[in-house]
Amino acid sequence: MSLTRLISLGAFLMASASFMGLAQADGDKKMTPLSPQYKQECASCHTPYPPGMMPANSWKRLMGGLSKHYGTDASLDAKDLQDISGWLQAHAGTYKRVSEEPPQDRITLTAWFTRKHNSREVAPEVWKRASVGSASNCVACHANAAQGNFNERDIRIPR
Repeated sequence: MSLTRLISLGAFLMASASFMGLAQADGDKKMTPLSPQYKQECASCHTPYPPGMMPANSWKRLMGGLSKHYGTDASLDAKDLQDISGWLQAHAGTYKRVSEEPPQDRITLTAWFTRKHNSREVAPEVWKRASVGSASNCVACHANAAQGNFNERDIRIPR
């Protein structure tokens, strides 16, 4: 392979890698670091979903209904609510993939999620496995989900 082709291939691979993670809010080339408050309050119960996975209006409604957060009271004190809400708004997804507000403000019901996790990609019985439990348990298959890395090459579907 010629040096020119090798350099071009390397540049292409580096550019492609920068677009792999969904934690990238608005298509940035850098990952959005998770807010320490968000990690403490939200990630103590579930995967710390990157804010770029949903549009700002979805995050606003979600944070406005924490007393009934998918069947759980996840209420926060006023300061934490304001800080986390502000951070989510600032880093919410605005790019085409997340422009539509998902039903029930659920990441697992977004158009991009259902497209990436369709029955050809993930067999329906996978979601029923005890080791997976539900589509919202990202870390079951995406080992680096807690760091905002959903790279397809790192997927390990449990048996």
